[in-house]
Amino acid sequence: MARIPETPDDSFRPAQLIGALALLALLAGCLLVVRPFLSALLWAAILSYSTWPAYRLLRDRLGLSANLAAVVMVGAMFLVLGLPLLFAAPTSGADVENLRQMVRRATEGGLPSLSGLVGAIPVLGPWLQGHVNRLGTDLSGIFQTLQPYIGSVAQLLLSGVLGILSGLAELLIAILLAFFFFRDGAKLADAVQRMAERIAGARGRHLVLLAGDVTQGVVYGLLGTAVAQGVMTGFGLWLVGVPQPVLLGVVAGCISILPVGAPVVWIPAAVWLFVEGRPWAGGFMLLYGAGGISSVDNFIRPWLIARGADLPLLLTLLGALGGAFAFGLLGLFLGPVLLAVGFTILKEWLGQPPAAGMDQSGSPKGVSPEA
Repeated sequence: MARIPETPDDSFRPAQLIGALALLALLAGCLLVVRPFLSALLWAAILSYSTWPAYRLLRDRLGLSANLAAVVMVGAMFLVLGLPLLFAAPTSGADVENLRQMVRRATEGGLPSLSGLVGAIPVLGPWLQGHVNRLGTDLSGIFQTLQPYIGSVAQLLLSGVLGILSGLAELLIAILLAFFFFRDGAKLADAVQRMAERIAGARGRHLVLLAGDVTQGVVYGLLGTAVAQGVMTGFGLWLVGVPQPVLLGVVAGCISILPVGAPVVWIPAAVWLFVEGRPWAGGFMLLYGAGGISSVDNFIRPWLIARGADLPLLLTLLGALGGAFAFGLLGLFLGPVLLAVGFTILKEWLGQPPAAGMDQSGSPKGVSPEA
């Protein structure tokens, strides 16, 4: 009787285990290499994907080569995004020293007296002046208490300035990396979609397209808000007679994507109007800025994002705000994208028919729910 050869046990193969560990080590090494540039790579992907129609216009309609069209797009990004922030950021040692001295003067000598300015406000001036005088008495004691901590306050200020410079450098790197995303974008998109299909089948491609739509919606929401706030700021400053309203409106639009936003422009303008002895104009600028300019961000941005993402307005708002708190400025994009993908998966899962062998109540066929 012939002996049947024994089948080797395939449950454990040392060679496969070693190969899997080597693959994990390789992936970990690659992640460590690109980790310092991961945020810049994400920004480059977002910038290139959201402006891809303009790149295709240059390449297909105007007949530019892929490299030349990418160079034009990168140059336009630098002029629109990088150059205004480069001029606005405190990039020299003198700027940092001036900020440090300003904090030191405020903590040592207190804030300048506001009683004269507040008293000039129509109707409410005398009432506000009394509160300001009492507040000034309290602030003098507060500033005396803070004097031993001047060095710590200056250090915090310096850390904030360094963070701004780091973000500016990251943006410039992202703009440079966007050249490669433009030039090889079609190949990268095809590779990402094929990877998604390998992981999740046909649904993976759908989720990749959804993430792209959400990203475009967020970018259009940011740009729409920037344009609206810039135009409204420039119009309000022109209306009350502030010098250079067009330039200040452009500055307000450029910084509206930051958490502080346009108030950095219209609040100092209102204070300047009070100092110039124009309380009515200053009061109007404060009301117009708080009720008009700043409120635009609460309506236009979520509406534009929701249109591009096919996402409920509440989830859009929660995604943008929660993402910003969790991941910083990059979270404005990541938050809505993550919620949109999760919301779509949940909708498709709830819309699927019950699995085979289950009745509509969720119980196995032939078994009563009361059993």
